[in-house]
Amino acid sequence: MAAFLSGRFFVITASVIALLCLLPHVAVLLAAFSGSFDTLEQLSNTVLGRYASATLILVVCVAFGTACLGAGAAWLVTMTDFPGRRLCEIALVIPLAFPAYVLAYAYTHILDHPGIVQTTLRTMFGWGPRDYWFPEIRSIGGAAMMLTLVLYPYVYLLARASFMGQSATTFHAARALGRTPTGAFFSVCLPLARPAIAAGVMLATMETIADFGTVAYFGVQTFATGIYTSWFTLADRAAAAQLALGLLAFALLLAMLERYSRGNVRYNNGRRQETMVRLQLTGARKWGAMTLCLLPVVLGVVIPVITLTTMAIGSEQDIFSRRYIGFIQNTLTLATIAALLTVAGAIVLGSVHRVKATRLTGAALYIARLGYAVPGGVIAVGLLVPFAAFDNTLDAWMRATFDVSTGLLFTGSIWVLILAYLIRFMAAALGSYEGGISAVSPNMDAAARVLGQGVGGLVRRVHAPIIAPSLFTAALIVFVDVIKELPATLIMRPFNYDTLAVQAYRLASDERLQGAAVPSLMIALLGLVPVVLLCRRVARDNA
Repeated sequence: MAAFLSGRFFVITASVIALLCLLPHVAVLLAAFSGSFDTLEQLSNTVLGRYASATLILVVCVAFGTACLGAGAAWLVTMTDFPGRRLCEIALVIPLAFPAYVLAYAYTHILDHPGIVQTTLRTMFGWGPRDYWFPEIRSIGGAAMMLTLVLYPYVYLLARASFMGQSATTFHAARALGRTPTGAFFSVCLPLARPAIAAGVMLATMETIADFGTVAYFGVQTFATGIYTSWFTLADRAAAAQLALGLLAFALLLAMLERYSRGNVRYNNGRRQETMVRLQLTGARKWGAMTLCLLPVVLGVVIPVITLTTMAIGSEQDIFSRRYIGFIQNTLTLATIAALLTVAGAIVLGSVHRVKATRLTGAALYIARLGYAVPGGVIAVGLLVPFAAFDNTLDAWMRATFDVSTGLLFTGSIWVLILAYLIRFMAAALGSYEGGISAVSPNMDAAARVLGQGVGGLVRRVHAPIIAPSLFTAALIVFVDVIKELPATLIMRPFNYDTLAVQAYRLASDERLQGAAVPSLMIALLGLVPVVLLCRRVARDNA
C-alpha cells in the first residue's frame, strides 16, 4: 500500500491525468488541419458569420447580466439588512441546480404564442395573431435571459465571499470622505471585489459558449450548435473539428483577455480591524432590496418549478416506470463516478505540485484547468477522434490476424464519457482543493515528512482530514455539473444509454414540452440536493 501511494505513483498519475486533459485539444487541432476544408468553406459563405456573431452577443449579454445580478445581490445580502435577508442569502444559490435548457422549456410554455400569457392577452383584449407585438422568447435575448438566471450564482458566491472578507475600515474611510453608501460601494468595495467578480463572470461566459441545449431549442445558431450539426447532420468530422477549434480559440481568448485586463493591478484589503456593520435599510429601500434579491429566485426557481409541475401532471410520462428509473440510474452513476474520479485527480495534481513545485507540475495544473474553458462538444469531438481511430485500427488488426472483431472497446463505453466529464470539470475541483489546502501550513507538511510520511501518507493523514469540507464541496459541484451537462453526453453516450438530460432534450426537440417537463423536474431535483448542502455550508459561514 505504501508503494502504491508513493511519490513516484503520484507523479506518474499526475502526468497521465495532464496528458489525458491535453489529448482532446491536440486531437481537435490535428483533425482540423488533416481533413478537407470544403465544408468549412461552405459554412464560411453561409452561416459561419452568424455563428460568431450570435456567440459573441450571447457572451456579452450573459456577462453583463450575471455581473449586475450576482454582484448586486451579493452586496445587498452582505452589507445591508432588510426583511428576509437570511432567506435571500441562501435562496440566491438555488438556481445553480437548474440547467438553462430546463428554464427554456418552462418559459416557452408560458411566453410562446400558444402560452398562457399571450392567450390571456388575446382573450382579454380580443386581439388577433397580428394585432399586437410580444417579445419572442425563442431568440438570442431569450437564451441570454435563461442563461443569466442560472449562471449568476457563480458571480454571487464569489462576490459574496469577497465582500465578507473586505476590511470595514476602507468602507468607513470612504464614508468619512463624503461618499454615500452607494458611492462607497462603487469607488471602494466594487474595485476590491473585481477579481472575484471577474472570475465569476468568466465561469458564466465559459458555460455560455459551452451551452447547447438552450440555444438549440431556441433556434439560436452558435458554434456549439454548428459543431453538433456538422458531426451528426452533415456527417463531416473534419468540419466539426474545425468549428471546435474555432470555439476553443474563442474560449481561450476570453480567458486571456480577462487575465491581461487586470495587468499589474494589485488589490489589498489590509487587515480587517472591525466587523462590518450592515446598513439598516428603511422605507422603500428595504422593500426594494428584498424585491431585487427575491426576483431572480422567483424567475429562476419558483416560476419554472410551478410551470414544469403543471406540465408534468398533464403528460404521459411515468417517472416511476422502468424506463425512467433507468434514466435516473444512468444519470446518478455517471455523476457519482465522475465526481469521485475528478476530485481524486485534483488531489493528485494538487498534492504533487504542493510537495514539489516545478515547471512540469505547474504545467500539469495549467493543462488540467484548460478543460473548463472548453465546451463539452469540443471535448467530445477531441476524444472521439483518437479513440475511434484506435478502436477501428485495433478491430481491423484483430480481424486480419485472428478473425475476431473487438468492436468499439473505448468509443462505445461510458468510460470515455466519464473522461470527458473529468477533463471538463477538473478546474472546478482544483479550485475547491486549492481553496482548502491554502489553509494548511507548510510546516505541517514538513513535520509529516520528518516523521516518515510519503506523499500518500501526507495526503491521507494530514491533508484529507483538514480539507474534507473543500473536497466535499468540489464533489458536489462536479456532481451537479455532470447532471446538467448535455452536449458531451449527447455526442458520446453509449448506444441505448440515455440520461435525464438526453431524454428532456429529445422530447423538447419533438415539441413535446409536457413530456420534457418530467425529466426536467428530475434533473432539477437531483441537482437541488447537492445545492442545498452547499447552501447549508453558506449558512455555516455566516454563523
